[in-house]
Amino acid sequence: VQLVESGGGSVQAGGSLRLSCAMSGITLGRSCVKWWRQAPGKEREGVAHIAPDGSTWYGIFVKGRFSISLDNAKTTLYLQMNNLKVEDTATYYCVTGSGSGRYCYGETDWGQGTQVTVS
Repeated sequence: VQLVESGGGSVQAGGSLRLSCAMSGITLGRSCVKWWRQAPGKEREGVAHIAPDGSTWYGIFVKGRFSISLDNAKTTLYLQMNNLKVEDTATYYCVTGSGSGRYCYGETDWGQGTQVTVS
Protein backbone atom coordinates (compact mmCIF):
# COMPACT_ATOMS: atom_id res chain seq x y z
CA VAL A 1 0.00 0.00 0.00
CA GLN A 2 1.25 3.43 -0.91
CA LEU A 3 -0.42 6.66 0.16
CA VAL A 4 0.90 10.05 -0.94
CA GLU A 5 -0.82 13.20 0.32
CA SER A 6 -0.68 16.64 -1.25
CA GLY A 7 -2.56 19.91 -1.13
CA GLY A 8 -1.67 21.22 2.31
CA GLY A 9 -0.60 24.78 2.88
CA SER A 10 -1.28 28.00 4.73
CA VAL A 11 -4.64 29.73 4.58
CA GLN A 12 -6.50 32.40 6.49
CA ALA A 13 -9.43 31.51 8.71
CA GLY A 14 -12.57 31.10 6.64
CA GLY A 15 -10.61 29.89 3.63
CA SER A 16 -10.61 26.54 1.85
CA LEU A 17 -8.16 23.82 0.95
CA ARG A 18 -8.49 20.52 -0.86
CA LEU A 19 -6.23 17.68 0.19
CA SER A 20 -5.49 14.79 -2.15
CA CYS A 21 -4.16 11.31 -1.49
CA ALA A 22 -2.86 9.15 -4.34
CA MET A 23 -3.51 5.55 -3.34
CA SER A 24 -2.13 2.30 -4.68
CA GLY A 25 -2.23 -1.31 -3.56
CA ILE A 26 -5.66 -1.03 -1.94
CA THR A 27 -8.70 -3.25 -2.42
CA LEU A 28 -11.52 -0.79 -1.78
CA GLY A 29 -14.14 -3.49 -1.34
CA ARG A 30 -12.40 -4.55 1.86
CA SER A 31 -10.87 -1.26 2.94
CA CYS A 32 -11.86 1.95 4.61
CA VAL A 33 -10.09 5.07 3.39
CA LYS A 34 -9.70 7.85 5.90
CA TRP A 35 -8.31 11.22 6.82
CA TRP A 36 -6.80 11.66 10.25
CA ARG A 37 -5.05 14.69 11.70
CA GLN A 38 -2.66 15.54 14.49
CA ALA A 39 -2.27 19.00 15.94
CA PRO A 40 0.87 19.97 17.88
CA GLY A 41 0.74 18.57 21.39
CA LYS A 42 -2.47 16.66 20.74
CA GLU A 43 -3.37 13.07 19.93
CA ARG A 44 -4.26 12.00 16.44
CA GLU A 45 -7.98 12.13 15.67
CA GLY A 46 -10.16 10.82 12.89
CA VAL A 47 -11.48 13.47 10.52
CA ALA A 48 -13.55 11.49 8.02
CA HIS A 49 -13.76 8.15 6.30
CA ILE A 50 -15.40 6.26 3.47
CA ALA A 51 -16.45 2.71 4.34
CA PRO A 52 -16.43 -0.20 1.85
CA ASP A 53 -20.14 0.31 1.12
CA GLY A 54 -19.49 3.96 0.23
CA SER A 55 -20.99 5.43 3.37
CA THR A 56 -19.17 8.33 5.00
CA TRP A 57 -18.44 9.42 8.55
CA TYR A 58 -17.17 12.74 9.88
CA GLY A 59 -15.73 13.82 13.17
CA ILE A 60 -18.12 15.93 15.21
CA PHE A 61 -15.83 18.95 14.92
CA VAL A 62 -16.27 18.97 11.13
CA LYS A 63 -19.84 20.27 11.44
CA GLY A 64 -20.58 20.23 7.72
CA ARG A 65 -17.40 22.07 6.72
CA PHE A 66 -15.45 19.15 5.20
CA SER A 67 -16.31 16.66 2.47
CA ILE A 68 -14.52 13.37 1.75
CA SER A 69 -14.70 11.81 -1.68
CA LEU A 70 -13.01 9.48 -4.19
CA ASP A 71 -12.34 10.12 -7.84
CA ASN A 72 -14.09 7.99 -10.45
CA ALA A 73 -11.08 5.69 -10.78
CA LYS A 74 -11.06 5.30 -7.00
CA THR A 75 -7.33 5.89 -6.86
CA THR A 76 -7.37 9.35 -5.33
CA LEU A 77 -8.97 10.31 -2.03
CA TYR A 78 -9.93 13.93 -1.43
CA LEU A 79 -10.78 16.05 1.56
CA GLN A 80 -12.42 19.36 0.69
CA MET A 81 -12.13 21.67 3.67
CA ASN A 82 -14.18 24.87 3.77
CA ASN A 83 -14.59 27.57 6.40
CA LEU A 84 -11.31 26.55 7.98
CA LYS A 85 -10.65 27.54 11.57
CA VAL A 86 -7.41 28.14 13.45
CA GLU A 87 -8.08 24.95 15.40
CA ASP A 88 -7.96 22.96 12.15
CA THR A 89 -4.20 23.55 12.05
CA ALA A 90 -2.61 20.09 12.00
CA THR A 91 -0.77 17.53 9.96
CA TYR A 92 -3.36 15.62 7.92
CA TYR A 93 -2.81 11.98 7.12
CA CYS A 94 -4.32 9.68 4.53
CA VAL A 95 -5.01 6.32 6.18
CA THR A 96 -6.39 2.95 5.20
CA GLY A 97 -7.69 0.08 7.24
CA SER A 98 -9.85 -2.99 6.91
CA GLY A 99 -13.59 -2.75 6.74
CA SER A 100 -16.81 -4.48 5.80
CA GLY A 101 -20.04 -2.89 4.70
CA ARG A 102 -20.40 0.33 6.64
CA TYR A 103 -17.94 -0.70 9.34
CA CYS A 104 -14.26 0.20 9.65
CA TYR A 105 -11.78 -1.69 11.78
CA GLY A 106 -8.63 0.11 12.83
CA GLU A 107 -5.90 1.81 10.85
CA THR A 108 -3.26 -0.12 8.92
CA ASP A 109 -1.34 2.13 6.56
CA TRP A 110 -0.49 5.82 6.87
CA GLY A 111 0.79 8.39 4.43
CA GLN A 112 3.57 10.79 5.31
CA GLY A 113 1.16 13.62 6.09
CA THR A 114 0.59 17.11 4.74
CA GLN A 115 0.65 20.25 6.86
CA VAL A 116 -2.36 22.55 7.06
CA THR A 117 -1.88 25.87 8.82
CA VAL A 118 -4.81 28.22 9.42
CA SER A 119 -4.16 31.70 10.74
